[in-house]
Amino acid sequence: MFNKLQWGLRLTAGGNLGRILGTRCAAPPLPASFLRQRFFHGSRSLCAVKPYLLADIGEGITECQIISWSVKPGDRVQQFDAICEVQSDKASVEITSRYEGTVTKLHYEVDDMAAVGSPLLDIEVDNMDDGEDVSRDTARQQEDASSSAQRVTTTTPEASSQSSGGNDAPQHSEAEDKQSPESMSSDPLTGASGSGLVTPAVRRILKEHGLNPSDIRGSGKDGRILKEDVQKHVASVAPHSTSPSSSIPLEQEDGLEQDRPVPLSPIQAQMFQSMTRSLSIPHFLYTHTVDLTTLVGLLGRFKKDPSLSSNIRAGDSTVKLTVLPFVLKALSQAVMAFPGLNSVLDTDTDPGRPRLINKAAHNFGVAVDTSRGLLVPVVKNVQNHSIASLATEISRVSALAKEGKLNPNDMTGATLVVSNIGSIGGHTVAPVILAPMTAILAVGKIDQVPAFRTDASGHEEIVKKHQVVLSWSADHRVLDGATVARCAQRVGSWLEAIDSSGQVLK
Repeated sequence: MFNKLQWGLRLTAGGNLGRILGTRCAAPPLPASFLRQRFFHGSRSLCAVKPYLLADIGEGITECQIISWSVKPGDRVQQFDAICEVQSDKASVEITSRYEGTVTKLHYEVDDMAAVGSPLLDIEVDNMDDGEDVSRDTARQQEDASSSAQRVTTTTPEASSQSSGGNDAPQHSEAEDKQSPESMSSDPLTGASGSGLVTPAVRRILKEHGLNPSDIRGSGKDGRILKEDVQKHVASVAPHSTSPSSSIPLEQEDGLEQDRPVPLSPIQAQMFQSMTRSLSIPHFLYTHTVDLTTLVGLLGRFKKDPSLSSNIRAGDSTVKLTVLPFVLKALSQAVMAFPGLNSVLDTDTDPGRPRLINKAAHNFGVAVDTSRGLLVPVVKNVQNHSIASLATEISRVSALAKEGKLNPNDMTGATLVVSNIGSIGGHTVAPVILAPMTAILAVGKIDQVPAFRTDASGHEEIVKKHQVVLSWSADHRVLDGATVARCAQRVGSWLEAIDSSGQVLK
């Protein structure tokens, strides 16, 4: 019986002999057992399709809205090329590529919600002959995403969006310089000024009215289109779109409209989840009035004399001095004596034995009202700041919040939140605690009120004072009313004893 090598030699010989003689020489027939055997083996392909997973872009984030795609199927991408822009509940970020290759599939459309750990797109990756296994790389991406999510739920405050990094951590989004003209023109909501200048909330309003961003001049920084810009545009074109009254349907004449379902924005969705968790916290409210007459006088002096505040700057701009940095400093001084208010409640390490973790750093979240909703950037290590540096830092994070440019680090690790509701209006409020923190403070509107004062001779007189109501909410499971009252008293005493000379700024 011939072995395999002999059969191969006979086949080769027969073929060569036929070519030499110019005739067709048939090779001897092969045994059936030989034909059934396989003599080929597979080798690793130089290219492989990899699913690119959405990494955890911030602690507490479980899903993101796709704002725009910078690529489409068939496009070539290099490492660190922009893939897409996503909007979390707090900020928009740009996702960049880890690989070189060709995009084969997009798993989501614009405005879809993508879950952390799910594939964003598929990339046919070049140079796979380095031994890297597709399934192993995908498993690693999934493990990174799941471990990030687990770390969020067990160790970190959820007052705001928190961050975790990685090799494929998304870069914060600027205007989409790399987006092609074709991809920009294909989406009527992208506009000539770039998708980075239209937030999801404004994008939704534009869709409702069938408007194109390129027709609207944005009044925000760098031409960003604000909600107010869209509303003004709608109001300006409304008078020109009149029609005969006889053609108006009866239900419109009666002022009736059809119900319209409106999906929650990413920020609203995160607020829904956070407030639902807060329902498990037994709140108690404590309010007290603080005399800010001396502080208001000091602020007035700085407002009238710009030279006094020339050393309070953020970049090239002079920072406006307000009450808020003084409140943060007073609060930091107070919680040194009452650390329970600067704590987080840990119920995950041992559910049967909850514990308080007194935080060494005074990281105070500052609620900022923006066109996209309420954001809470964090001022880190307040205990190490002066009033001047606090004013500068508050100005910085507030500006970034309004521009939608906060990075994950700006949203990380709040230990106590301060809401300056008085800047809008209102005096007393019952603020809601954000788990796992134990307290929150709201600052009301400063009012001028008449008050009695006793002069040196013992006579009473009526004078004008500036007063503010500070409203506290605390977790009654771990804090009692007396502790909160004493802490509040210390905050008030510090604010009322401010030196009118301005030395406190240093």
